Amino acid sequence: MQPTSRHEQIVALVARSGEVSVEALAEALDVSRETVRRDLARLDADGQLRRFHGGARALGVRAAPSAAVTEKEWPFAQRMAQNAAGKARIAAAACGLFQPDDSLFVDTGSTTVAFAEALAACPPLVVITNAPRIASTLAQGGGHKVFLIGGAYGADAGESLGPLALEQIGKFRARHAVLTVGAVDQACVMDFDVQEAEVAKAMIERADRVTVLADHSKFDRRAVFEVAPLAGIDTLVTDVTPSETMARALAAAGVEVIVADPA
Repeated sequence: MQPTSRHEQIVALVARSGEVSVEALAEALDVSRETVRRDLARLDADGQLRRFHGGARALGVRAAPSAAVTEKEWPFAQRMAQNAAGKARIAAAACGLFQPDDSLFVDTGSTTVAFAEALAACPPLVVITNAPRIASTLAQGGGHKVFLIGGAYGADAGESLGPLALEQIGKFRARHAVLTVGAVDQACVMDFDVQEAEVAKAMIERADRVTVLADHSKFDRRAVFEVAPLAGIDTLVTDVTPSETMARALAAAGVEVIVADPA
C-alpha cells in the first residue's frame, strides 16, 4: 500500500472512531506498529489529526481525563523535529506582534527557539531569556539587547532553572512575556516540568502582556503543572484553527487567537 493511500485510510479511521490506538491501526492496515507511528507523526505535523502516546485522535476530540493526565512530553531534541514547519509559521506570525525596542521575556521551548530564529532579523528588541541557545541566536543579528538568565542548568532543553533563575527574573520588568507551553485545555495552559512552569509564572508576573506560542498538538491536552488560567493569556499564536470547543473557551477567556498563514 502506498503511503498516501495509507495516510488517507488512517485519517478516515481516526475521524470515524474519534480515537484509535496504534495497535488497532496496525491490525486494520496490516502494517507494523513502527510504520503506523511514523505515519501518525507525519499526519500530526500536517495538522490532520492529534497524535498521543499510543495512538491518535481526530482534531477537536477531547481526550478523556484519565488519558489526558498520563500524556507525557517528548525529549527536547525530538520536540525540535516535530512539526518544525508549523512552528516556523507560528514564529513568523508572532514576530509581527512586537514593536522596535519592546522588551520581551522569552522562555525555553522548541517553538520559542523557532521564534528567536525569526526574530533575529527583526528590528531591535530587548530580550530576557533563560535559554543560551535563544540568547546566542538573537545576539548574532538585528542589534537586539539580550540578557541571559543564569541558574541551575537543565541539560535536556539547555536552560537555566531553579531559585537563582527566579531571583534574576524578578530583577526585570518587561512589556511582554512570550512563552511556549506543554498543554492547553479549556481552563488553563500547563507544563510537564515544575521548574519550567515556575520560570514561566515568574515571567508572567513581571510582564504587562502574555503571548503563548503553541502548535495544534498542545490543544485539548493536560500536563501536571498549571502555568496560567486562559484568562491570564492575552494572545495565543498557533498553526491550526482550534476545535470549536477550544475556540469557545479561548473566546470566553478573552484570548486573541492568531492562526499563522498556511505554508
